[in-house]
Amino acid sequence: MAQSIPGARFVDPAILARIGNLELLARQVVEGFINGLHRAPYFGASIDFAEHRGYVAGDDIRRVDWRLYARTDRYFVKQYEADTNTNVNILFDVSRSMSFASRGLSKLEYAAFVAACLAYLAHRQRDRVGIVTFDTDIVAHVPPSAKHFDMVLHTLDRARAERPGALARPLGLVAEHFKRRGLLILISDFYEEPDAVLDAVKPLRFLGNDLIVFHVLDPAELDFGFEDASSFEDLESGEQVPVVPESLRAEYRRMIQEHVAALSTRFSEHRIDYTMLNTAEPLDRALFGYLSSRERLLRVR
Repeated sequence: MAQSIPGARFVDPAILARIGNLELLARQVVEGFINGLHRAPYFGASIDFAEHRGYVAGDDIRRVDWRLYARTDRYFVKQYEADTNTNVNILFDVSRSMSFASRGLSKLEYAAFVAACLAYLAHRQRDRVGIVTFDTDIVAHVPPSAKHFDMVLHTLDRARAERPGALARPLGLVAEHFKRRGLLILISDFYEEPDAVLDAVKPLRFLGNDLIVFHVLDPAELDFGFEDASSFEDLESGEQVPVVPESLRAEYRRMIQEHVAALSTRFSEHRIDYTMLNTAEPLDRALFGYLSSRERLLRVR
């Protein structure tokens, strides 16, 4: 997905875990990432997604950014604040399964890093930022506002993965609430069947919102690298299941690959941008996924 860029050390989760302040973390990650993109040979419009869009026939030529053209050999027109400001709402899964961690960061902690960085990116571009945390119901809600960035970070700091989760009810309540079109960023481990996931998120998309989805998984959930026979607990139901990992590893890997592929296909069919995130990997994928999605959405509008 993303190549190594200057400043990538700022997006290594092992380093991020040592930073106790989410605002400082988000600022270091985003500014290091964007500075790296500026120095990278493949620098394009995506890092200026809120100030520029691709030139189309009929645009006022006086709005062409000739400096950007000199760097990229492509035509982009400058946008103004009224062209680009939007409501950005982060829908953040705090169900019990998000507490899982085979090593280092839990899915919840990693997802909080992702959410803080995306909120900072939106805030940096003068968008109105809000957040909804949920499990089987809405847990916390901060409505989108240009002044709510600190409240979003505070909500992420307080988030705890304590109760079972289900997507349908809370996302249905969200769909009823967000009548004004905006950008929704859904962050979850999607512990449900792909068809059930799609049924839960479709109302959000059908209201005219742009939807970007990040699927957060622990490396152990992807490769099932356990060695010793033991009882495994379903974090959502609490059920204990005896497992001999070696006998199930190949079948498990096939099933998780099919699950991820099915989610990717179903989201794509409904024009929902999907990115799978491994908690052992840097945050480049999330940042690139957001920037590229946002650039595409701005071109469509």
